Amino acid sequence: MKTNQKRRQFIITSACAGLGYCFLARRTGLSAMNHLSTQDDEIPDPKKLNYCGYVCPEDCPFLKGTLENDVELKKEAYKLWQIEERFGVEFDPEKIFCYGCKAEGKPDGIVLTNCTVRSCAMSKELDCCIECDNLADCDEDLWTRFPEFKNTVIEMQKKYRASQNI
Repeated sequence: MKTNQKRRQFIITSACAGLGYCFLARRTGLSAMNHLSTQDDEIPDPKKLNYCGYVCPEDCPFLKGTLENDVELKKEAYKLWQIEERFGVEFDPEKIFCYGCKAEGKPDGIVLTNCTVRSCAMSKELDCCIECDNLADCDEDLWTRFPEFKNTVIEMQKKYRASQNI
C-alpha cells in the first residue's frame, strides 16, 4: 500500500507538467491534477487521452479563450505558455487559439502545430503515446522538458499494457 501512495503522490506532482504547460496548475489550482488517470482501479483509455496522455481541463485559459473568443483569456494563455519566446509568434487573437489536441475538423493552432509528441503519435497512427513501444526511449521536446511527466505517462502505459495483456 505504501508503494501505491508514493505512486499516487508522484502522479499528482507530475501532472502539473501536463502537455508541457505547468502553468495550468497555477491557473486552475489543483484541478489539473484530476486530468491524468490517477485512480488505482482506472485503466487509461488512449482514445480519451490526448496524444501525450493528458486531458485538457475545461477551464484551460487557452481552450476557454478560443471557444468563447475571449481575447483577454487568449492573451493570458499566450503569455503563460510563452508562445512568443518559444515560437517567435507575436500576439494576434485570430492566430492564437487552441481547440484541443484531438479536436476533429478544427484548425491546429501554433502550439499543436509545433507539438512533436502529437505529430509523432499521429504519424504512427496511435491514439496516445501509451500505445507506443518506444515511449521509454523517446526524446521528443515535451519529454525532455518535463521528464517527470514522461515518467507518469510511462506508468500509465504499464497499467494500460497490463490490462491489454501486452
